[in-house]
Amino acid sequence: MAKGTNQKLKLSMLCKIMLEKTDDEHSLTLAEITKELEKYDISAERKSLYDDFNVMNEQLGMDIIKEQIGRETYYHVGSRDFQLTEVKLLIDSIQAAKFISKRKSDDLIKKMKALVSEHQAKLLSRQVYVNDRVKSMNESTYYSVDSLYTAILENRKVEFLYCSWTLDKNLVPRKNGAKYIVSPWALIWADENYYLVAYDDEAGIVKHYRVDKMMQLNITNTKRQGEEHFKNFDMGSYALKNFSMFGGEIRKVHIQFPNEKVGIFIDRFGKDITIRSAGEGISKIAVDVAISSQFFGWIFGLGNDVIVTGPEDVVQKMKQKLADTIESYR
Repeated sequence: MAKGTNQKLKLSMLCKIMLEKTDDEHSLTLAEITKELEKYDISAERKSLYDDFNVMNEQLGMDIIKEQIGRETYYHVGSRDFQLTEVKLLIDSIQAAKFISKRKSDDLIKKMKALVSEHQAKLLSRQVYVNDRVKSMNESTYYSVDSLYTAILENRKVEFLYCSWTLDKNLVPRKNGAKYIVSPWALIWADENYYLVAYDDEAGIVKHYRVDKMMQLNITNTKRQGEEHFKNFDMGSYALKNFSMFGGEIRKVHIQFPNEKVGIFIDRFGKDITIRSAGEGISKIAVDVAISSQFFGWIFGLGNDVIVTGPEDVVQKMKQKLADTIESYR
């Protein structure tokens, strides 16, 4: 191929070179940039590069920084759409998300690395570790999330098989393989899993389903129902009330605890909770929670000095749960 035959690609390839090869710690001289362009059979004069840098700065929104070091002039990309620390945070989130399989995690992380320079990408590679043992065993979860968002956007119901794990580590459909048909309204990421929050037309109530346990998901042509239930629906509050997303009757529960454990309750319920004194060194709160074994187990795990004080029927359920646990060890 004759020299300089790819001149139409010059600006595009110059952007690619600057984004891949430079950052705040790595710069290129005009001579080095010219050599990089030559790898693509593109020739460049010094003056033309000055013009290209102006276009990149003023019209393309790139931050090309010129720096004089001694007798040499260097150029590099400054601010980017995503800074290195932001990409690190996103990669950490991908690694932590159990609903994304190891294979898909590796694929997404590879794409994330394209947002920084090749030098920064090497730094990220040394820090990336994906533990496939805690990742989802359902490869379709990633695509199910996309389909559910599409159904919500298009205002349509979905149908799927809802499954449970067996002792031989297989997902087996519930209800003897009958399809679940619900109206999807939101997706919640809670307790390291994705949940679909939907309206069950037949039962007339709001329910949630773990996305990684949904199989053969299809978007129907039927319009969603249940809009009236979601007009003032607080998804964040819904996730907080349902411990480990196990449902139960929502009750306002009174909890007493030593002051030094206040951080546990702020972490769980947020800073908006009202904290009142219950005596010297002791405080109490009243919060809405779904009454379930998971809630009682959480309270039990906080120690003997954390006590459910009301309502009385919830206190009795807590006592019964503790008695049943003791009995199971006899």
